[in-house]
Amino acid sequence: MFDWLSIDAIKVAMTSGHGFWGGALTSFTLLFCCGLGLPLPEDVPLILSGALLCHSVQSWIICGVLNWLGIMGGDICLYWMSRTIGLRVTQLPLIRNHVTVERIEKVRDWFETYGIAVVGVGRLVAGIRGAMVITAGVTKYNFTKFIIADGFAAMVSGGIFMVLGWWVGDHISDQNIHKFKEWFIGGAILLAVAVVIYFLWKRRSHAAKIPDVQV
Repeated sequence: MFDWLSIDAIKVAMTSGHGFWGGALTSFTLLFCCGLGLPLPEDVPLILSGALLCHSVQSWIICGVLNWLGIMGGDICLYWMSRTIGLRVTQLPLIRNHVTVERIEKVRDWFETYGIAVVGVGRLVAGIRGAMVITAGVTKYNFTKFIIADGFAAMVSGGIFMVLGWWVGDHISDQNIHKFKEWFIGGAILLAVAVVIYFLWKRRSHAAKIPDVQV
């Protein structure tokens, strides 16, 4: 059903006769739709845009901004959909295929424990991105805090994937993409663990500074 989402098909769509802007807008559209449940890892268009489109400072800036807007546009739409209709969002086409109520409940527990850190870390880890955004909407998590944390994490992860694509260049292939994804996922997990440890340490340090009140 989604054969047109293969890496080879996306490469053709980005480079087939529509010039730089056609490729950049293709990447933007795919990333926007990824946020709404399109069964395509968002790192694929990011890596391909870095490999196929970013050949100058100007093209880097344009691709980077459009990719970031695509990611954030999809996340914002999903956030407000979830905030408006609640858990019924999991019954919508595409979304129901990979985001379950059980996963949302698990992310909800993480929100209660780690707060804003879940937004930043969830953005970096494939498999919980959608659940993180939906949970933020369902729980009516502060939109300003959400958009700042999600936007910063999107810049970091999106920039890294684009750099990986630029580095691989014309040798881009399924094998290379999967290899670099494994490295990135490993790094993201280490980063997530470091962030969680930092917030736990900060919370305990703050609690230790509060004097006990004797009645």
